Amino acid sequence: MPAPIVTMNELAFLLPARGALIGLDLGTKTIGVAVSDDGRRVASPLKTIARKKFGIDAQQILELAHERRISGIVLGLPINMDASEGPRAQASRAFARNLSPLTDIPIALWDERLSTAAAERELIAQDMSRAKRAEVIDAHAAAFILQGGLDRLRAILG
Repeated sequence: MPAPIVTMNELAFLLPARGALIGLDLGTKTIGVAVSDDGRRVASPLKTIARKKFGIDAQQILELAHERRISGIVLGLPINMDASEGPRAQASRAFARNLSPLTDIPIALWDERLSTAAAERELIAQDMSRAKRAEVIDAHAAAFILQGGLDRLRAILG
């Protein structure tokens, strides 16, 4: 059965009491990946995947999800500042639709506005060099997206 594609509010009621989530920042050249702890309190950057073809990218993500016993996927949805959706948001929705038949892990779309900018500010504050920031920015943006989702889940579930 294909995975449901849901909002964070819907995801809250599909998840088991415990279990890590994986966060994805989908870019045109890379996919930033972050994971949470089993208690869903803290998101941590994990890695950056260089994009190839959808099948290869999906396989890498699902292998990570299997290894880490992931119970949900939080996919960043790049909504414009005026709340409209452009080509990048459509690409994220298409990625979710294509990933859904390959897994039973629920996929939640989460507004990722300003996630990369916030991650960049955090890395600059850590006095990280521009070259090093370029290597890790996508995974940190994924962690920012996932942390927002985790915070929302806690607000829903109390």
